[in-house]
Amino acid sequence: MDLGLADRTVLVTGGTSGVGLATVRALLDEGARVATCARTPESLTALADSLGAGADRLLTGAADIRDADATAAFVHRAADHFGGLDGLVNNAGQSRMKRFAETTAEDWRDELELKFAGVLHTLRPALPYLRASDAAAVVNINAVLAKEPSPRLITTSAARAGILNLSASLARELAPDAIRVNSVCLGLIDTGQWTRRHAAAGTSQSYDAWQAELAADRGVALGRLGRADEVAYAVLALLAPRASYITGTALDVCGGVARSAA
Repeated sequence: MDLGLADRTVLVTGGTSGVGLATVRALLDEGARVATCARTPESLTALADSLGAGADRLLTGAADIRDADATAAFVHRAADHFGGLDGLVNNAGQSRMKRFAETTAEDWRDELELKFAGVLHTLRPALPYLRASDAAAVVNINAVLAKEPSPRLITTSAARAGILNLSASLARELAPDAIRVNSVCLGLIDTGQWTRRHAAAGTSQSYDAWQAELAADRGVALGRLGRADEVAYAVLALLAPRASYITGTALDVCGGVARSAA
């Protein structure tokens, strides 16, 4: 099926690794034009080299989403470069593995700032361009933690729940402007964070055996971690003009993870 994303322009934050990178690749494969930002220029240079896309298809720029001015400057640059924006994927972010007793006031401040900045600092400057599109869509990358918190990730769980609520509110507020807002809630996805945790665990288990055990422990029905490209396909489905009647939803991409084990 043609998703109708060819020649559409989508901005993806944190597009140099993991789900962000998979989303950038999938969009380019669909014929879309993509703008993506990350904190380090080196990662962006490596991205452009690996994808081999020209300036007519791919624009990169260094920006920390916590910096409102730098993020807005990149959004405006992308819109000027491609002649507008049709989609926004708020992907940049990370998890903080701490229980409440281990957290500090700074942990809470940093986590909330990062998660909310990841949406607000891109959406505010992007709104005029999205309003001008005939098929505008925003996808906020979230986690199943937003629906079922984990005490092992208490600051991240709380921040994710806030973003889920914000996304639902934005879907209603922006509906009169024909801007759809949806969330994709991730379970255990095989990205760099899990390879780092495997290495830090100091286990003699192979990575495949370790992640299979992890999936079983967390109650993943499919018995494995998800792949970044599997998330990207869900993101593209929600960005597609053919999804014109879908807004305010939160799509779980989690392999059927048991809520009690989230």
